[in-house]
Amino acid sequence: MSRRTLLSGWGRTAPTVAHVTHPRSAEQVAEALAQAGPRGALARGLGRSYGDAAQAAGGLVLDCTELTGQPRLDTERQEVTAPAGTSVERIIAHLLRRGHFLSVTPGTSHVTLGGAIAADVHGKNHHADSSIGAHVRSLTLITPDGRTHRLGPDHGDTELFWATVGGMGLTGVITEATVGVHPVETAYARVDTDRTRDLDSTLELMARTDHAYRYTVCWVDLLAKGSSLGRGVLTRAHHAQLTDLPLPQRRDPLRHRTGTSMTVPPGVPLGLFNRYTVGAFNTAYYNAAPHRRRGQAQPIGGFFHPLDAVSGWNRVYGRSGFVQYQFVVPFGAEDTLRAVVEGLSRADAPSFLAVLKRMGEPTPGPLSFPRPGWTLALDLPADLPGLARLLNGFDERVIEAGGRLYLAKDSRARPETVHAMYPGLDAWRATRARVDPDGVLISDLARRLELA
Repeated sequence: MSRRTLLSGWGRTAPTVAHVTHPRSAEQVAEALAQAGPRGALARGLGRSYGDAAQAAGGLVLDCTELTGQPRLDTERQEVTAPAGTSVERIIAHLLRRGHFLSVTPGTSHVTLGGAIAADVHGKNHHADSSIGAHVRSLTLITPDGRTHRLGPDHGDTELFWATVGGMGLTGVITEATVGVHPVETAYARVDTDRTRDLDSTLELMARTDHAYRYTVCWVDLLAKGSSLGRGVLTRAHHAQLTDLPLPQRRDPLRHRTGTSMTVPPGVPLGLFNRYTVGAFNTAYYNAAPHRRRGQAQPIGGFFHPLDAVSGWNRVYGRSGFVQYQFVVPFGAEDTLRAVVEGLSRADAPSFLAVLKRMGEPTPGPLSFPRPGWTLALDLPADLPGLARLLNGFDERVIEAGGRLYLAKDSRARPETVHAMYPGLDAWRATRARVDPDGVLISDLARRLELA
């Protein structure tokens, strides 16, 4: 049974209607794929892709959030297995109670395990540990012909495995996966914070010190100008050991604090986000940050997923929604990064969620986003005047530098832009055609970008 439902990404920019069904088993996934009509089918998790990656206008969308269950931790092999619809939040809670943590977690825990693999998500530790695809030991994939494939990086159809990692759900439906974990002593991070005065000092400090930390991320003030252009708040961390905690926290060091501390109301006033209000927020946030602080114990949720505490934060941009723009450029292309930061500052583009990270080794996935270099992610109101022209110009600079956009974040790029950024696209298409020759699996993103 399916229902016509209006679906959108987290950015709320391009909703479309699809027939949604809720499979609860691998068998029901296969049955649903067999019933896909001429507009095709697609799996969807918790809907945290920012654009149209988890939408299929007029088609059949398999809401996989009921493909869930208790994670199974194997401490000897240092891995956890869970149904693909299980949320990262639930997996982390299960692991922490047992003194373990996921090898990679994205900026929100409100994603499913299958969705995380389909987007080959990265976290604050890509420079040290790569993306989640590098830690997937095995996965179970159902293709539109009803076949069940058990895949891994070194067993089964490895070509299909890597086409699935980062493949945006267009090679099949993941129903279960096993990923690597590592032991931790506490549910806290030991965080060092530095305030940087401009972009040069930000890049220099990150390049000089990132190797000494497992996790690192820098918030950047994109409205700052002149000598303050690119100033930021850099936070770097390791997992805290028991002796890093204040005495009260040592009594229950693996207690994981979750839950929502506030909710954004649905009726956000129009025009709330502009260069004046965001500029005031950015200045206040920057000034409130310590110049230099060492060894602060922060709960894991607060360090890794701070926005998870704000329910419905995507509504703060109003009815028009917002665009998230994320790119990576190689080390040595700092001029491109600077050009983007200068362009945003010059345009008075109001972004208060702008984060800069350094990336390390990639996975072999042809559509996987991360590459060694600098990645900047930022949010902008979708109704910002001149936004399309501004971002199209950035796209050209990113292409020239040998960089790329993140498909899980994209909602507005042009097909020729993305094709130029992903040289492995033709090889990925060939693998996809082998397991889905009729093109059953399709998304609004795939149609818009002419991926399939």
